[in-house]
Amino acid sequence: MRFEAITWERLTEDLTERLLTTAPADGGDHVRVALDGAPAARPEALADRLAEALRAAGRPALPLATSGFLRPASLRFEHGHHDPDSYLAGWFDTPALWREVFAPLDPGGSGRVLPDLWDPATDRATRTPYVTLPPGGFLLLHGPFLFGHWFPFDLGVHLSLTEAALRRRTPEEEHWTLPAFARYEAEQTPLDVADLVVRTDDPRHPARRVLQD
Repeated sequence: MRFEAITWERLTEDLTERLLTTAPADGGDHVRVALDGAPAARPEALADRLAEALRAAGRPALPLATSGFLRPASLRFEHGHHDPDSYLAGWFDTPALWREVFAPLDPGGSGRVLPDLWDPATDRATRTPYVTLPPGGFLLLHGPFLFGHWFPFDLGVHLSLTEAALRRRTPEEEHWTLPAFARYEAEQTPLDVADLVVRTDDPRHPARRVLQD
């Protein structure tokens, strides 16, 4: 696997151009984009860059974090506060994402999306109002472990970190999560599934995977 250096600005420009010519696979009115990556890779930063660029091109864009769809603490911590398998498979409310985010963007759907559902600080529902993503808009879903749920993404981007870089850039108190990312890499193979892979070992100097003939 070969990578070439690229700036975040150029990457954003190239991705924006690609998205503007991407049609929803289901024939609907909304393009759904995965920005998959560990917290250390900061997928939210790329989501915000893309949203700004798409809006500048006259298209609606909604960055949405999976961290707003955590399950209640009683479910997340059923097997303890530092269980990597639970973090991978039990922390995020996948049914709620289907119901509140993807279903409204189906063909004929209302387009009314819930930006977040649960506040982990208070362990209560956020009660955030729904927002409407107009036809022609882009959902930019960002967070870890996005592949493997059959989410209907029209474009998938994986922000990759080598094992050493992931360990280096993850706070020590969160090192218990590292086995979850190793398992995700092995089981869901995001390097193969994603349409675009961006290596982010050095956050100042990303590199884009070059597809070889």
